Amino acid sequence: MRRLLIVIAVGLALLATPAYAHGFGGRLESPLPVGLSLAAAAAAVALSFVIVSLFVRPSRLSSAYPRYDLLRLRWFRLTLANRWTVRAARALSVSLLALVVSTGVFGDQNPARNFAPTFVWILWWIGLAFLTPFVGNLWAVLNPWKAIYEGLEALFMRGRGPLSVGLQYPRKAGVWPAVALFLAFAWVENVSPFAATPLQITRMALAYSLITWTGMLVFGKQVWLHYGEAFNVFYGFLARFAPTELRVTDRAVCDACPLDCREESECVNCSSCWERSVAVEEKSRRLAPSRRGPRGKGLLLLEPARQFNLRPFALSLARGERVGWDRVVFVLLMLATVSFDGLSATPVWSAAAGKAGDLLSVTGSADALLVQTLGLAVLPGMFTLAYLGFAYLIGAFAGEGRSVGVAAKGFVYSLIPIALAYHLSHFLGVLVFQGLRIIPLASDPYGFGWDLFGTAGYAVTGTFITTKVLWYFSVGAIVLGHIISVYLAHVAALRLFQGHRQALRSQYPMLLLMVGYTVSSLWILAQPIVK
Repeated sequence: MRRLLIVIAVGLALLATPAYAHGFGGRLESPLPVGLSLAAAAAAVALSFVIVSLFVRPSRLSSAYPRYDLLRLRWFRLTLANRWTVRAARALSVSLLALVVSTGVFGDQNPARNFAPTFVWILWWIGLAFLTPFVGNLWAVLNPWKAIYEGLEALFMRGRGPLSVGLQYPRKAGVWPAVALFLAFAWVENVSPFAATPLQITRMALAYSLITWTGMLVFGKQVWLHYGEAFNVFYGFLARFAPTELRVTDRAVCDACPLDCREESECVNCSSCWERSVAVEEKSRRLAPSRRGPRGKGLLLLEPARQFNLRPFALSLARGERVGWDRVVFVLLMLATVSFDGLSATPVWSAAAGKAGDLLSVTGSADALLVQTLGLAVLPGMFTLAYLGFAYLIGAFAGEGRSVGVAAKGFVYSLIPIALAYHLSHFLGVLVFQGLRIIPLASDPYGFGWDLFGTAGYAVTGTFITTKVLWYFSVGAIVLGHIISVYLAHVAALRLFQGHRQALRSQYPMLLLMVGYTVSSLWILAQPIVK
């Protein structure tokens, strides 16, 4: 293997040419040739495979893991876990949605002078995806559609029950509605020429509001959030990487849950069970005699129904649970759509799109839109076929006759750190340089010439971070993401196959996939921008 890695490194170094850092808008500033950087990254991923295979053994796998309940801390209960803090955060979220809608309708339609494009595409879509893997599922708290629906529910039902028609959701449908909505959103983000137009953003927000509230009304709030709300599913996947978890310890609460929310028979990160557990604890406080905690600080329940735990990173991605094809496709879409966003801005894609247009005999902006749409449809399909091919090889190398479906479902969560790493590396420059534009826009959200907070004249210079730093961050993020994926894939193999030898053999194709995607991801980032 050592000789093979040396040959790969030398070969890639010979292919190195000057390039521009994709997404940074400037020339690549690296002391090493790009090819050598790619070879070093590939070697690091391959080395991690050797280390993981030596030290991660079946005997060391356990469902138990270290965790600490932050609800034990009085300051945490009185601040971040306080109901008024949650209500304030939801009120802010609803206000921001209202501001996006109103600025889209009444504000200046120049995207640079309107609050909606910068907030939606930079702070919400990119920024929240940056925070979620390192903080937790913030979207479960901040979701404005959920908050508005709960307000209407409280207003019209007055505690008589949920605001819902009560139609039974077909479990076989899984999260396929969320898959469809996420793909539509990806088309708007990557293909639509009107994605930055404030009025179009408002129309998109209103259309999604109608779909979400209709789903909640027909099937129930929690059911639609779990299966049909695309961003709840998306941020839920990212939150599996986070070092926090919502754990419900009262089995009676979980037994009444309408969702398939349990991980290895444990109820973790289910917002439906969590909200009911809060109600159970509040009822316990009212009915049971109060007892003082240590030093007389706060109320201490004999049997808490919930925990807000700190835990190791990426732990939920290594848990054994049943995964359907719907979730496999959603994870592959997460990976493919962000890759398409990067690839579609490169000269290679521009040339390929031009040739595709010639083959289809199409010209003009509308026909270019058709070519881009076909590209967005084809690339996820190619990702899926490639992943299924590697799933077949995994079973073949293990020699246990596992079906393609079993391998594909068993290893799909190990791809999430890769999607996360590429999202971070691809969008960091955009977040840093364009996200600061929210400072002047906060004072003049409609573009009317206001200066509400005295920041309208703030000039975004972007000089505090260099393209060299961004490149190093991208290389580090992608390599680390793939190393974590190598570890998760090995853990999944130990769960899926009988012996350590079979599990190790099954990972040879997975290693090839990881190394290949490491190189291709960094290659895309190193290309000049042509759009």
